[in-house]
Amino acid sequence: MKIDILTLFPEMFSPLEHSIVGKAREKGLLDIQYHNFREYSEKARHVDDEPYGGGQGMLLRAQPIFDAFDAIEKKNPRVILLDPAGKQFDQAYAEDLAQEEELIFICGHYEGYDERIKTLVTDEISLGDYVLTGGELAAMTMIDATVRLIPEVIGKESSHQDDSFLLAFLNILSIHALMTIEAWSCQMCS
Repeated sequence: MKIDILTLFPEMFSPLEHSIVGKAREKGLLDIQYHNFREYSEKARHVDDEPYGGGQGMLLRAQPIFDAFDAIEKKNPRVILLDPAGKQFDQAYAEDLAQEEELIFICGHYEGYDERIKTLVTDEISLGDYVLTGGELAAMTMIDATVRLIPEVIGKESSHQDDSFLLAFLNILSIHALMTIEAWSCQMCS
């Protein structure tokens, strides 16, 4: 899978170099590229502006995002705009994304973005009914949930088939095989 991330803060994505996602990258199952769209700004690295007609906050300008998007080598990507007003992310959506060959995440910031950015987008997705300072944490969450579903990423293919969401309950009792740990003994194991 190839993932491109358009962001103002590529340094925030260092956690994707570790754990399961990092191992998927090492195995060659995943290629992640970061694109700082500030580098595509025409005016002194200026990426935001006041909304036309007034209003609170600053909006991301469309031009740097369009130019960064155009610079990405791509075939037929699924383009995801991280937006608190979008459809809520869930496990079924992660499973759907895991079938894709190319994903592009556009991470917003500030009060919002120029609506013309939506012409690039196939999906507008939210993590839930709250507001983050930007789309970076949402993108990392979605990438982590999706990448673990790609074949060969997790050692046993059946591992994610036992995920709590698929078992219809969230609190499954998990106990290591060792019977007693620091005076704690497993009553069910005796």
